[in-house]
Amino acid sequence: AMRLQAPHFHALFTPGLRSVAELFEKKKYELRIAGGAVRDLLSGMTPQDVDFATTATPEEMKEMFTSAGVRLINNKGEKHGTITARLHEQNFEITTLRIDIVTDGRHAEVEFTTDWEKDAERRDLTVNSMFLGLDGTLYDFFNGYEDLKNKKIRFVGKPSARIQEDYLRILRYFRFYGRIAEKPGDHESSTLQAIKDNAKGLAGISGERIWVELKKILLGNHVSHLVQLLYELDVAQYIGLPVNGSLEELDRVSKNIEDLCPKPMTVLTSLFKVKDDVTNLDLRLKISKEEKNLGFFLLKHRDELTKATGPEPLKPYQDFIMDSREANTISKVLELLKYQGEEQLLKEMQQWTLPTFPVSGHDLRKMGITCGKEIGSALQQLREEWKKSGYHMDKEELLSCLKKA
Repeated sequence: AMRLQAPHFHALFTPGLRSVAELFEKKKYELRIAGGAVRDLLSGMTPQDVDFATTATPEEMKEMFTSAGVRLINNKGEKHGTITARLHEQNFEITTLRIDIVTDGRHAEVEFTTDWEKDAERRDLTVNSMFLGLDGTLYDFFNGYEDLKNKKIRFVGKPSARIQEDYLRILRYFRFYGRIAEKPGDHESSTLQAIKDNAKGLAGISGERIWVELKKILLGNHVSHLVQLLYELDVAQYIGLPVNGSLEELDRVSKNIEDLCPKPMTVLTSLFKVKDDVTNLDLRLKISKEEKNLGFFLLKHRDELTKATGPEPLKPYQDFIMDSREANTISKVLELLKYQGEEQLLKEMQQWTLPTFPVSGHDLRKMGITCGKEIGSALQQLREEWKKSGYHMDKEELLSCLKKA
């Protein structure tokens, strides 16, 4: 059996975890790290969240923690077997081993077990089905470690059976492929066939759950390849993507934005051809207002708002921002520059500070202009001069323009 003895593993042993481990040991309940945290630890990463699995039932855990004076929080997960304990300012989420009795493709009715292999069997992918003892011993029933080393993404057992337990697993397959697989196209044909056969099941999954997974796919590797597969395997139509999405544009844009940390919507907009594509996506996935507005913005400006030839390539974008009356224009323009692959201009725009127009109506009144209408048109005229100067003219220079006039 393999034992992990790495610094990032030992770093998990905070005073809180040591106290939890002691309680379980005293009661002779087994406690292991489960799921994604094991995958991350074996990949040499420190996991952001650590979930634990145990042979103790929720009732046994509650009794143990309560008698030790440990605070329990958030009892929402209890019917699924999860207890959350708080020790030393840290939360520990611990779930009883379980078997799925009845599944409907969205939810499962579970029964508790003390069989680690049975619990591993109900997990989605081999790389997520491993356990790690607190002594570093790896418990791996489905060759997850082998798959992780070979950067292979496979379902535990039969792909169709796993997918039918929860159709969202189709998107989780793509998400983890984009995170772990080294190259595009390294799929088992039986897996792709199972996805195609079961794609329709995604129609019954809530838009919010789909959007969480889709966003992660869009920010992972092999985006163009994976989205193309969503179309080839008939998945796209059930998750709100346009029927005839622009895959060539997606391919081009996904190369543009490779290292530019785009928002998921920036990547996704490359598929869209008309405003209705954004509206339909929103109807299916309930995206945020900000995401929807970004989609509309990129769709409208991606072709006509482009850099200038000559010494000031950034000027059209700056002018656009200065003329805009909308909130968040700068952040939308930054996403547009990513979409267009303008890496250098993006850096410059990120360092640019929005200049403040130096002249006010008060300045004009001091010069003797008192009519409101005249003040308005003089300010407009000076704004134009200021714009032409690249926003460099100061108050004195601008006011002297008026004196000359």
